[in-house]
Amino acid sequence: MDVISYLVDTLLWLLTLAFLLRLLFQLVRADFRDPLADAIVRVTNWLIRPLRRVLPPAGKVDSATVVAVCAMAALRVWARFALYGVFAVDLGSLLHLAAIGLADLLLRVYLFALLIYWMSSFLAPRGHSPGIGLAADLCEPVLRRIRRWIPPIGQIDFSVLWASIAIGAMLVLLARL
Repeated sequence: MDVISYLVDTLLWLLTLAFLLRLLFQLVRADFRDPLADAIVRVTNWLIRPLRRVLPPAGKVDSATVVAVCAMAALRVWARFALYGVFAVDLGSLLHLAAIGLADLLLRVYLFALLIYWMSSFLAPRGHSPGIGLAADLCEPVLRRIRRWIPPIGQIDFSVLWASIAIGAMLVLLARL
């Protein structure tokens, strides 16, 4: 039973991650010609396309993708309960746990993107590989805000460090909820 729980949870986590990344890439207007972004679009189109027929966009936010992200997060929480024999879950508790799970996933996505973005500046400062541009598209809006308060010192930019510390603190706070 533990193996089945692990497999189901991992697959639903990966699907939730794919939908969340698609939403984030849309919000930062990332280049969807990137092979990684294209793969995410192909993996998530099975749910987004039918939802778009019903849900119109709200400004620059694709409401179909928002609904898909929330639905996948709620399905993952419900599946965890169902695998342990609990089928009657309070809707408020389900949504609360799904929101916490999404916030945790969002923070971890940004932490990982910051790590990739930071390491790519050392490994291939002038090179290009799939995914590095997407990490830059995700990280730069956050890092620009930090640079307004803490500018680079000489040639050294500490914005990635401060963003990582802030995300780590938010993850600690989120674990207490």
